[in-house]
Amino acid sequence: MRGNTFGKLFSITSFGESHGKAMGVVIDGMPSNIEIDESELHRFMLRRAPGQTKGTTNRVESDRPQVLSGLFEGKTLGSPIAVMIENTNQKSSDYDKLKKEYRAGHADETTMMKYGIRDHRGGGRASGRETVARVVGGFFASQIIPDVSIKTELEKVGDLLSPSEDEAIEYLEKLKADGESCGGVCVIRIQQPPRGLGEPCFDKLKADLAKAMMSIGGVVAFEYGLGKEFADKKGSMISSDENAFGGIEGGISNGKEIVLKVTFKPTSTVGDKAKSGRHDPCIMMRARVVLESMAWMTLADHFLRQRAYEGR
Repeated sequence: MRGNTFGKLFSITSFGESHGKAMGVVIDGMPSNIEIDESELHRFMLRRAPGQTKGTTNRVESDRPQVLSGLFEGKTLGSPIAVMIENTNQKSSDYDKLKKEYRAGHADETTMMKYGIRDHRGGGRASGRETVARVVGGFFASQIIPDVSIKTELEKVGDLLSPSEDEAIEYLEKLKADGESCGGVCVIRIQQPPRGLGEPCFDKLKADLAKAMMSIGGVVAFEYGLGKEFADKKGSMISSDENAFGGIEGGISNGKEIVLKVTFKPTSTVGDKAKSGRHDPCIMMRARVVLESMAWMTLADHFLRQRAYEGR
C-alpha cells in the first residue's frame, strides 16, 4: 500500500490503524534549530482528539504524543522527527457487524476489492483517526512560518447556515441520538501568506492545496477564491473584485489572504450501527484542525522550496 507520504521538501509519512497499537508519523525536512514546545503540540492535537466535544464520538483518547527522535533540548536537529500516539480506548466489538457489511461511501468495499484484506475495526487506515498524524505534521509545519495565521469557519453544518459553535453542537447531538449524520462546508482563511509560493505547471499552489484537502477522508469538493461562483460572473465583475482569486493567481500566491472552501459528505455510519457504536455524526467539528494542518504543511513545503529557489 503506497500513498502514505505527503510533501516534497517538507514531508510526512504516516502509519498505523485505528484499532492497532498506535498511530504515528515521521516528519522529514524539518529545518534545524527551531524551538519546539511539546506541551503546545499536545494542546494543538487535542483540537481533533475524540471525546473532547459533545455531539462527536464517545471514544476518548488522550492523544499524548511521544516524540521519539529529531529533538534535543527543545530544538529540532534537522533529522527525521518520529512521533507516536498510542491507541488506548479501542472498542473493536462495535465493528463486528462490519466484517461482512460495507458502508456506503466508505473505503470498506473498495479496500477489500483492491487488497483482498482489510482491518474492519474502525476502518483501519481509512479511519478518521489516521488524521492524528497530519495534525502532528501541521504543528511542526506551523513552526516554520509562524507569521502566517490559518483559521477555519463553519459555513454550513447540515441544515444550519453559519452556525455558532453551540448551535452546531446542539444540532449534532440530536443527529447522533437519531443515528443520523450530515455533511457541511468549511472555509479556511490563510492570512499573511508569503508571496511567490507555487510552481507551474503541475505544482501550482492551488493544485497542491486541492490535493491536500481532498486527501482528507470525507472531503468531496474543493474551491478557492470565488470558487463555483466564477461560473456566474462576467470578466469585468471579476476584475473589480479585490480578491476574487483568493490570494492565488496563476497558481502562485500573491500575498493576499488565501481563501479556501471544502465540502464534507455525511459520515457513512448511520442507523442502529451509529447508535450502538462510537461515531461522529459529522466530522467537521474535529476536522477543522486537520484542514488547517494540511494547509500548514502545503505552505511550509512550498516555503522551503521557494527558499531553496532563492538560494537561502
